[in-house]
Order: sequence, then structure tokens, then C-alpha cells
Amino acid sequence: MKCPKCQADDDKVLDSRSARDGAAIRRRRECLACGHRFTTYEEVDRDEVMVVKRDGRRQTFERAKLHKAIQQACGKRKISDEQIRSIIDRVVANIEGDEVSSATIAELVMTELHKVDEVAYIRFASVYRQFKDVSQFLSAITEIVRK
Repeated sequence: MKCPKCQADDDKVLDSRSARDGAAIRRRRECLACGHRFTTYEEVDRDEVMVVKRDGRRQTFERAKLHKAIQQACGKRKISDEQIRSIIDRVVANIEGDEVSSATIAELVMTELHKVDEVAYIRFASVYRQFKDVSQFLSAITEIVRK
């Protein structure tokens, strides 16, 4: 593991513990070259899952891409990075098979975001559902208020 500060690849593990409800291992490390401490996560890498896009293209599922999309929806909200990782863990756990549609992933994300933060849910839904005007925003908000 390369040190994020000096790029040396010699470090020692100070502490290991279970994280994300057992879905990952959190390791606290110290660089032996510069003494910088940093944290890494180790998790099970699922076999390649292909995501089928709206236009029929297929791409390999990338957890980092999903993290970025959720992080953007949660921008300036009181949602921790740990909560975002937990949302992603639940979404990944619900992906079945070796091929999944982007629509299925988006619906899983929206279900999880709705539980955590309604504003983040609306933000994510507005991008995924491609809201064209204010009336679509209003109908989505009205739907949340009714629940």
C-alpha cells in the first residue's frame, strides 16, 4: 500500500477491525518512511457485474462511480461518508446476477436515499429520471409529502 503523502510502499498495520457491518475491514496504517498515518478499507470484490445502460451499452460495475453519484446528491447535506458507504453496501448486496440494468441500480439507490435524506433523494431522482421542468420536481416532492 503506497503512502498517500510520500508514495513510499513500506508501511505497518497499527489496527484492524470490522467495518460496514462486516462487509469490509478497516485498517489503520503508518508509513515507515515518513510516519504519516492513514486508513484503508478491504472488501470483497464481486465478480465482474455488467451494468446495462439505457442505450444498451454495457459497462463494468464501478463502486467508485456509484459513490461519486451519491456523494453529489448528498452535497452540503448532513450525511457522512460512512453513511454513503453503507448505502452503497446495501445496494451492492441487492444486486443479483452478473448483469444488472442501470435502472435497477438507480431504484435501489433512491430507496436507500429516501430512508436517509429526502433532499438527497430528490437530487438523485432529478438526475436519474431526467426531470425536464419544475412540475416534475413538484410531483416528486408531493409524492414524498404524501408518504
